[in-house]
Amino acid sequence: MYKQMQLKPSIIDEYSKERSVTPIAQPHNFMHPDDYLILEDDSGRVKLAGNMPSPSTYVTGVVVALHGKESSDGDFYVQSILEAGLSPQRPLHSGYNLKDNKYIVLVSGLMVGSGQSNPLQLQLLVDYLTGHSGDEQEQSLAAQIVRVIIAGDSVDIQRSLLSGQPLGLKDQARLTEPIKELDLALTQLAAAMPFDIMAGPNDPANFSLPQQPLHKCLFSGASTYNTFVSATNPHQFEVDGVCFLGTSGQNIHDLEKYSDAKEKLDFMERTLKWRHLAPTSPDTLGCYPFTDRDPFVIDDCPHVYFCGNQKKYASRLLKGSEGQVVRLVCIPRFCETGSAVVVNIRTLECHLLTLSTSSLVG
Repeated sequence: MYKQMQLKPSIIDEYSKERSVTPIAQPHNFMHPDDYLILEDDSGRVKLAGNMPSPSTYVTGVVVALHGKESSDGDFYVQSILEAGLSPQRPLHSGYNLKDNKYIVLVSGLMVGSGQSNPLQLQLLVDYLTGHSGDEQEQSLAAQIVRVIIAGDSVDIQRSLLSGQPLGLKDQARLTEPIKELDLALTQLAAAMPFDIMAGPNDPANFSLPQQPLHKCLFSGASTYNTFVSATNPHQFEVDGVCFLGTSGQNIHDLEKYSDAKEKLDFMERTLKWRHLAPTSPDTLGCYPFTDRDPFVIDDCPHVYFCGNQKKYASRLLKGSEGQVVRLVCIPRFCETGSAVVVNIRTLECHLLTLSTSSLVG
């Protein structure tokens, strides 16, 4: 399916000297009332009309089945539309007998080195996770945390220093200081529990999806522990028969630019029902040019699907037609909210963990 959009940015228009005056598009969304959908395959294109959802629901790249007929205008009159739906899902805790609660902590947007980052708040998070703060009940919960996932945007690099010119000693120190500060925090965490760190849009990693793991040389302290895992973005893993799948947020942010939904969880739900993690890639979201396979196709439905670097926390339990159950989680940016998400892998319930330093300062 192809979506014709009037306000969609075009590199040709950008560099054309004879372009006409176009309406000013808001930078966060390129929707227009006159947008329409086109069915596209190897043989050609045909405009869609008839009984179908609003074009604001879909984006270029979605694969669907359409039932209908050709109209007198040459359009394809849609009578019904069929989406792929949720992929088959393995049974929850298959091969495991969980009697006690176990927790996975999801956090993103640490942005160490930025103006929004609070070193005291980050240290408070590390102390909580490692069981060095909180009352007896909180320490008991911390003892049941089996893994921590850091979903992108962990460090803020001063890109103004990356001009291609040789850097002096002071500028080199300014450039590496945030990474060293992050490594100190991660070293404390690695000494206590396993954790995965994913690349994000602002991290020192490749731009195109799938983003490759952050190089271990950046973390000279934390990488010496076997509990340290530098993961790709997107990231898929399994803990005690619970399948996790998540991104650092680029796929959902791009969907927000070219389609419409009431909340971020709706975008996440659509990607699962379309069985594709990044449907706008490579049209508007950069990705590596794979020729033999599509790494973003969702063959197995996860039990927990998370998206990092969101403005606020949100969660929903999605149920499929064949008994699939998926916990959707939007992870808020820690540097802005001081919050992380705690997921109970036994019940798939989750709650927000918020750490504040307001009572520690002033």
